[in-house]
Amino acid sequence: MIRRQGSAGRSLVVFRRKKHTPDVIYSVMTVFTKRRFGRVWRNAMCLGFLLLLLTGCDSGQQEKPEQERLVRLDKFQQLPAGQAEPDSQTLRIGVGAILSPQGTALSYQPLIDYLGRRMGKPAILVQRKTYQELNDLLARNVLDLGFICTGAYVEGVRKEAMSLLVVPQINGKSTYRAFVIVQAASPAREFSDLRGKVFAFTDPLSNTGYLYPLSLLQSMGQQPETFFGRTIFTYSHDRSMAAVMDGLADGASVDSLVYEFAGKRNPEIFRRTRVIWESPDFGIPPVVVPRAISPEKKALLKELLLGLHRDAEGAKALAELGVERFVEPVPGLYGL
Repeated sequence: MIRRQGSAGRSLVVFRRKKHTPDVIYSVMTVFTKRRFGRVWRNAMCLGFLLLLLTGCDSGQQEKPEQERLVRLDKFQQLPAGQAEPDSQTLRIGVGAILSPQGTALSYQPLIDYLGRRMGKPAILVQRKTYQELNDLLARNVLDLGFICTGAYVEGVRKEAMSLLVVPQINGKSTYRAFVIVQAASPAREFSDLRGKVFAFTDPLSNTGYLYPLSLLQSMGQQPETFFGRTIFTYSHDRSMAAVMDGLADGASVDSLVYEFAGKRNPEIFRRTRVIWESPDFGIPPVVVPRAISPEKKALLKELLLGLHRDAEGAKALAELGVERFVEPVPGLYGL
């Protein structure tokens, strides 16, 4: 490069020509061409995308009025509950949280294994924390069989989620009661003595563990929030008994069958607690099936359960539950 003085005092820059080989010239042109082409291509892509976006927005405005594009929070509707198709290769048996998970597995596993062998397929125990969760599984046809609480059954029938199969018979009866229990050393002698105390409920859908004591309070013109000092939910009857024994609760309402059966296995329960109130008789917690179950499977399960006590292995499984046999339900047993 050479700097020269031009006319009118202007400085001129003159480039000295250099000789380049064809390869060098081609290489330089290629670099400049690629860079320029890349910039052009990127600009074209961005422009095309922008035009497509604007076109889509414009067409959407033309197809839908402004009102239809607004989100109406007051127009939401609940999606319909879909029904799942149960796995035909397994037998899925749900057990309500009448007992804690450990107690449920220990008591029900022999029966579940027996039914699986007789049906010729693996049987699976399905547990959930609340009664409502198990009701939802039955409503969705996820389970083949369910052992549930009386209150949960009444609620499930109202929602057309399940149908009655058989009921247990214990001591020649298919009924049970609610027991209100306290510690053996408690000064409480009747239900009204628990005013201002800590009370343990089982589950919001439990007949003996919640619905009955709630109706008892309502007959007194009271509510749990104002009558008791504090309430808790334990989500199983054996946990409610443990809460009273350990002093976590001053009282609890529990399933009479669970209380008596547990006390026979562990006499410490009878020594450390006592019953201060008993309810009238209720229909015993039933065995149910989903409404969508096939008639063939329903008939087979019913036949197996009704004949369980006549088989040596089946009778042993019943003994683990403290049940004599399964029987046909008496009409009107649940007041439905």
